[in-house]
Amino acid sequence: MSEISNGAPREGEVPLRPPPPRSWRERVEQVADATGTSPLRIGLGAGLALAALAGVAWLLRPTPAPPEVALPFAASTVATPLTTTTTAPVPFVVHVAGAVITPGLHELTAGARVADAITAAGGLRPDADATGINLAAPLSDGTRLYVPVAGETPPPVVLGATGPTSASGTDFPAAAVNLNTAGAEELEGLPGVGPATASAIINYRQEVGGFASVDELLDVPGIGEAKLAQLRPLVTV
Repeated sequence: MSEISNGAPREGEVPLRPPPPRSWRERVEQVADATGTSPLRIGLGAGLALAALAGVAWLLRPTPAPPEVALPFAASTVATPLTTTTTAPVPFVVHVAGAVITPGLHELTAGARVADAITAAGGLRPDADATGINLAAPLSDGTRLYVPVAGETPPPVVLGATGPTSASGTDFPAAAVNLNTAGAEELEGLPGVGPATASAIINYRQEVGGFASVDELLDVPGIGEAKLAQLRPLVTV
């Protein structure tokens, strides 16, 4: 019976060795034979492929940040906090006379109207004539507001009604005031005529029996040429 070989070399036989690995040139030539081309063309194709891959990798590289963005820097300006200022309303004084509860001087704030002045004076008296009063008329410092009594003749014009107005914004009676019949309140409604001057006018007409002309106001203490010129278009005899 023959012995079965167990793969070990017999005596006198040379053991088989694996073939040596093929070189890159042999591999390229084998690929060239299989594809029907030449090794040169395969080398050129591989070179072009590598160049293309390198170009794509270069295009896809991350762009570095600009130096002024990448590097920290100190701000050259300092932000200034916004500040808001509020101005308190400026008060002013008006003189409310006539048919009000509390006549006299009253302090109001900027933007006040005739209605505010009447409220500050305690409101209208029951005998007040409010038909000629413009409650929405604006007021200014030094204004004299006169509220007439019902049935008073001639009715004084209060602030905001139609009639002559001085440069300071004070309103005067629309009808000329009769120096021989006007009461103290009517006379005080004239520009520059206060309680003392009104009393002097009444005393003078009582002493002389009445004014014969407007020019006789020069004989009243406290009235000069300048005040007469201011009163002339507003009074009559």
